Amino acid sequence: MMRPIILKKLDGQMLIELIMAIGISAIILPALLTGLYASRQSRPQQEQRAQSTALLQQTVTAVESIKNSDWSAFANDGTYHLTVVNNKWTLTANPQTVNGLTQQIVIGDVYRNTSGAIVATGGTLDPSTKEVTVTISWAQPSSSSITSVLYLSRTTNLTYTQTTVSDFSSGTLNGTAITDVSGGEVVLGAGNANWCTPQNSIVNTLTLPKPGNAIIAQPGSAFVGSGDGTSGPIFINVGITTPPPPASPSASVVATYPGTSQTNAVYSDGSYAYLAVNGTSSQVLILNTTSQPYTLVSSINLPSNTNANGIYVLNNILYVTSASKLYTYDIANKSAPVLKGSIAMWLGIGSAPLAKQVVAITYNGNTYAIVGTADTLFGLQKFKVGSGGSYLKLVGVSYLDWQQSSQGLTVNSTGTRAYVAFDQGAGYFPKGFFIVDISPSDPPSWLPFPNWYNIIGTYNGGNTDPRGMAVVSGNRALLVGVGGTYQYQVIDISNETNPTFCGGLAIPDGATGVTGATDQYNNVYSYLLTGGSSDQFRIIQGGNGGNYTTSGTFESSTFNPGYSAAFNRFFATISQPSSTAIKMQVASAPPFNGGCTGVTYTYVGPNGDASSYFTPVGASISAAIPFGTYYNTYQNPGQCFRYKVWMTTSDTSQTPVLYDMTTNYSP
Repeated sequence: MMRPIILKKLDGQMLIELIMAIGISAIILPALLTGLYASRQSRPQQEQRAQSTALLQQTVTAVESIKNSDWSAFANDGTYHLTVVNNKWTLTANPQTVNGLTQQIVIGDVYRNTSGAIVATGGTLDPSTKEVTVTISWAQPSSSSITSVLYLSRTTNLTYTQTTVSDFSSGTLNGTAITDVSGGEVVLGAGNANWCTPQNSIVNTLTLPKPGNAIIAQPGSAFVGSGDGTSGPIFINVGITTPPPPASPSASVVATYPGTSQTNAVYSDGSYAYLAVNGTSSQVLILNTTSQPYTLVSSINLPSNTNANGIYVLNNILYVTSASKLYTYDIANKSAPVLKGSIAMWLGIGSAPLAKQVVAITYNGNTYAIVGTADTLFGLQKFKVGSGGSYLKLVGVSYLDWQQSSQGLTVNSTGTRAYVAFDQGAGYFPKGFFIVDISPSDPPSWLPFPNWYNIIGTYNGGNTDPRGMAVVSGNRALLVGVGGTYQYQVIDISNETNPTFCGGLAIPDGATGVTGATDQYNNVYSYLLTGGSSDQFRIIQGGNGGNYTTSGTFESSTFNPGYSAAFNRFFATISQPSSTAIKMQVASAPPFNGGCTGVTYTYVGPNGDASSYFTPVGASISAAIPFGTYYNTYQNPGQCFRYKVWMTTSDTSQTPVLYDMTTNYSP
């Protein structure tokens, strides 16, 4: 009988299979269960992701919409979520969770390097760009999130352009001028007329109530001394209106002061007019011109008991000439002038000397009076003036005269040159114009004789007998008179040793006075007094002999958009001939007391550097306007914007040109 061996084997096999089954189940069941769980959870997770993606896209679109409609409402650093207010998307502080989805919008600054690339650290703030990080996150069925990073810039770019004469006229000219060759442009100054062709440059005339005898000019005014010994105006204030070029200035009578004498010389300090008149008393009149009608403040009876010839005021000291003497008066109190000193002219010839024109000047710490004379051996005499006008000493003379009469006198600001016009009289020299070197220092106090001043150059006026003169820009002098061919003569004095005629104007009724003037646009003119019964006052436009000044600047008016803005770029159309140069800087500043009046501007070039400049490439200058704060007073974004242009030339027949300037900015 056999043993049940097979049965025992089967029992062991089943045990092994059971163990194997249990092991396989331990491996497979978790995976099966996980798969079953994942299968059950995958659909909700996919739905959350799909909803989050849609919300992300909606959020990005809404943020862009807010930025496009109102940059100031958008460009505020912080963390936000979206809400709807009055049917418009709005950024509201902090994240927000709705239906399991959390919406978070983070807005932050952007910085750029000098090449304009965005950098994570360092660089310069770009106020027209913001970094926006939009994140949508959820916690169920499992924690997850999606994120989008974008850079948003101002796209509402506005422009401000200056290109017309009117646009440029509100700026500040220094050695530059505005012309209208191509609709309005800025050029170097004094290039818009030619002193040497006055016949082409008479731009306006005015009929005076009485012919004028003497004239001086101030910005916006010409003061005329008039009268002929009969009743009528003895002082005329001529108002000068100077509209933006190319319009011409005009003249009108603002006010007059009546009398029965003749005014030989006039001076004004803007508030008072000082008249030197004929007569045996009250030969000096001081008028208050601050209101109309003009009123007499005081009069001076000169000790000479005869006509006053010349008059000048400096530092509350009035200088007046009469007969052979120069007198000084303290006029600190205009209603009570006080005589301080007097001195006689030196060495009369055949008759007593006659003191005529006088100019006072202060330089090197001293005050001097220079006097033109008649009937003396020395036609030009210089006196040192003591403190308060109480001391006068003759320190220099020039041999210009032999019974000739000084008819006009000008002294340069450094006290080195005197320019004198003389008639012929019975003199030795021809009638005309003289340049005198008065620069030698004062002689020692113990020396009994004054300096002898050299005549540098002379000009023969021909048959025209001088009645006045002036020195104007561009190394030109003007000589006016009666008789001869040209009663208005322009003299080129660029070579002092050889003054030459460069142009003239025939005035049949003769000319009695002339002065030079410069308006706010740096255009230059002469104001001319002529004889006759009409058009006695004439405005003649001049210039540097057709040439341009060698350098100048133009500072624009302020552009104020009315709110803080980012000034992004500028574009200027220019011309730069080979012998010229043009460069620019910009300025942006915050408001002061809500506006731009009183704002301090700092001009900068590339990278906010005040020592650098924007320069041309071809026929334009274009660049990004520096962002940020520099030198405390430059801030971009800002509310107040200006630009400044520098121009130079080494060939005075050529000038650089600024045609237009456009500034791009974003609110």
